[in-house]
Amino acid sequence: MYRKSVWDKFDNYEDIMTYNEGYKSFITKGKTERLCVNEAIKLAEKAGFKPLETFKSVKPGDKVYSVNRGKNIAVFVIGKESLENGLNILGAHIDSPRLDIKQNPLYESTEFSLLDTHYYGGIKKYQWVTIPLALHGVVYKKDGKVIDINIGDEENDPVVGISDLLVHLSGDQLQKTANKVIEGEDLDIMVGSIPLKTADKDKVKANVLRIIKEKYDFEEEDFLSAEIEVVPAGKARDYGLDRSMVAGYGHDDRVCAYTSLTAVLDLKEVPNKTACAILVDKEEVGSIGATGAQSSYFINVIAELLSLEGKYNDLVLRHTLTNSKMLSSDVSAGVDPLFLGVNEMKNSAFLGKGIVLNKYTGSRGKGGCNDANPDFIAYIRKIFDNNNICFQTAEIGKVDQGGGGTIAYILANYNMNVIDAGIPVLNMHAPMEIVSKADVYEAYCAYLAFISA
Repeated sequence: MYRKSVWDKFDNYEDIMTYNEGYKSFITKGKTERLCVNEAIKLAEKAGFKPLETFKSVKPGDKVYSVNRGKNIAVFVIGKESLENGLNILGAHIDSPRLDIKQNPLYESTEFSLLDTHYYGGIKKYQWVTIPLALHGVVYKKDGKVIDINIGDEENDPVVGISDLLVHLSGDQLQKTANKVIEGEDLDIMVGSIPLKTADKDKVKANVLRIIKEKYDFEEEDFLSAEIEVVPAGKARDYGLDRSMVAGYGHDDRVCAYTSLTAVLDLKEVPNKTACAILVDKEEVGSIGATGAQSSYFINVIAELLSLEGKYNDLVLRHTLTNSKMLSSDVSAGVDPLFLGVNEMKNSAFLGKGIVLNKYTGSRGKGGCNDANPDFIAYIRKIFDNNNICFQTAEIGKVDQGGGGTIAYILANYNMNVIDAGIPVLNMHAPMEIVSKADVYEAYCAYLAFISA
């Protein structure tokens, strides 16, 4: 059962390194769901894909993409077989843990101006203090104007951040548990300290509002219809003296999103079954809402494609879903050499050993898992072995240690075969996560083999 290193498979690492340059650019630019979708559209159109609404019919070889509310994108290469025979689907999520600016966020305290936040997804709150942070998002004004916010990632931009108590005065703080050292309501972003001399009160807040009005043309009230995310500032970087890894924000799950997306975009021949990559939102908070995996969006798009094929009815749609196969492309917990005690080593994922198959995720007693069928696992193993793909199998830590979930069970509810297949990550959900470049490239090769089968 020994799994060889991906690095040992290659005589040189040029393909691995080149592919990861594209990936680093993607996660550097795509720090929010909207930005990820924007980057995906650029890549899709460069590869010859066209919007779904421009098609009056579809035929084998057509390259189609569809966008939902700026936060989902699905790309398809129409296959030789009828859609009713099923699709080969790669599904990943493009939301990542972060801080969200509240609707009424701006206030002044002791002549500092701050923005109040609400954290999104599962985070260790203490990891988000004393690091450079950036602001990305949109503001919708009542007149219909949309303002893009992008502060902190350009070379000459200012950054923002969250302060922490100096160690000299931390006697009481350091007695608290890690979950209480920094409270959720204390994750407030410091944004200014210069007073506006002409203001009557809250002069520092007034000066921040002046800057916002002059640079971005919106008022304090417009925060009510804004969606601004607080994310780590800075680019994804090579990690390790050998440059074998990538350090960056949002590997979970944009590393699987990029590899899934590019696998479909790079198909050289028309596949037998329609190939698809679907990138969704809201996984970190339960896959809910109009842009989460539980939304009807994806099923609606397949219905539209069936209609363009001239074969739509409800029964055909159900057949299409049942006959489809999916890799739920989500990351897995990599073994950290500093924290070996949380793993059951025979069933753990190691960086550099290739893509990870998780038969089930969930937590304690498989709660909330998909639990893939063994016949489907055998099918995937055969594809990977026939294409010389390095892969490994794993669970998310020891049985009673914790666990996690993905979108696998949601798509499995449509009676299609689904298994989790992704990339091992260190520091998962931290502002800086780590992946192996070898795993990133091997996942891309694995996804390409799956959708080509």
